[in-house]
Amino acid sequence: MAESALDTATQVGMQVWLYEWLAVANGDTGAQIETYNLVDMTVTIEGTFSTGGSCTMQGSNDGSTWHSLTDPQANAITKTAAGIEVIVEAPRYVRPSVTAGDGSTAIDIRLLARRGAR
Repeated sequence: MAESALDTATQVGMQVWLYEWLAVANGDTGAQIETYNLVDMTVTIEGTFSTGGSCTMQGSNDGSTWHSLTDPQANAITKTAAGIEVIVEAPRYVRPSVTAGDGSTAIDIRLLARRGAR
């Protein structure tokens, strides 16, 4: 399993940031980002899933033990096709994890988040 670098972190509005991991391959995880001061996180997952490809959003408070993040209906955010979800939890770290695809799996993950008040 390799780590896919964070491709961009762009401020797109006042206190609003867009984080992008692009073309994440089967078996790879995206580089973790620190999210302790982010609120209202929404993720879009799209791209080439190939046969059985899956992307799960994960969170951690220690950077080593990872758990699936959930949507407002308490479902794990795991996509096998393009979709958009709100992330309920607010862990210290967030990353995507791509599994079960093949050599052509290339999934793009975009996380839009608003920074909390200072």
